[in-house]
Amino acid sequence: MSNEKPLILITNDDGITAPGIRALIDVMKELGDICVVAPDSPQSGMGHAITVNDTLYVDEVIMEKGGPQKEYSCSGTPADCVKLAVNEILKRKPDLCVSGINHGSNSSINVIYSGTMSAAVEAGTQGIPSIGFSLLDYSLTADFEPVKEYVKILAQQALIHGMPEGVVLNVNFPKLKKEEIKGMKVCRQANAHWVEKFDKRTNPLGREYYWLAGEFVNEDKGEDTDEWALRQGYVSVVPVQFDLTAHHAIKDINNWDIQ
Repeated sequence: MSNEKPLILITNDDGITAPGIRALIDVMKELGDICVVAPDSPQSGMGHAITVNDTLYVDEVIMEKGGPQKEYSCSGTPADCVKLAVNEILKRKPDLCVSGINHGSNSSINVIYSGTMSAAVEAGTQGIPSIGFSLLDYSLTADFEPVKEYVKILAQQALIHGMPEGVVLNVNFPKLKKEEIKGMKVCRQANAHWVEKFDKRTNPLGREYYWLAGEFVNEDKGEDTDEWALRQGYVSVVPVQFDLTAHHAIKDINNWDIQ
């Protein structure tokens, strides 16, 4: 039996200096050997973008004096960070990949835009048990202490049990004090969407430009969704699959006159 500690890859989309990744490091170093590979600048909303038409740079950095982990900042996206970590930096495949803790929600439809979750999905496609963590607080002064216990529990369980094939976890934490969090709920993704709005402006040279804004609309009244769980004070845990095939639609499409 091997006495080798679990190897845990840590990444995010808010950048290597973000407080959320520091909190994640604090928890993971209790569970195994860790390596941090994260963007050198914020990459929120990048989804599963990868760098194909530009060079990638990776630099070893010292963020914590005497820290037990090796840390690398990457010029690319969150998905790039995972690809480089697995194929170039690490000498063996990680036993677990954790991404976050994101500053802000990645519940419901937000999962498809999320760089945090795309990093977890990228690791999942390479057969690595993976979890993305997010806290419903966008502030750089967000308090991550109340959620550390839940991060540790989920990471431990993933190390023990692995992950169902083709699945990663999307975990969101309500912005509450530790004693106010009621526990965890395994949920489905709420059927919600963004109503897009653009703030149109004109620069001093007369050229028009736009700022993306919008309103999040959740018309899903189910009591088994991530949005419901978070409103009720629970941590939402959503199993996310990266096989995007709509299996239920295959029969209907086969009835089209396309043969």
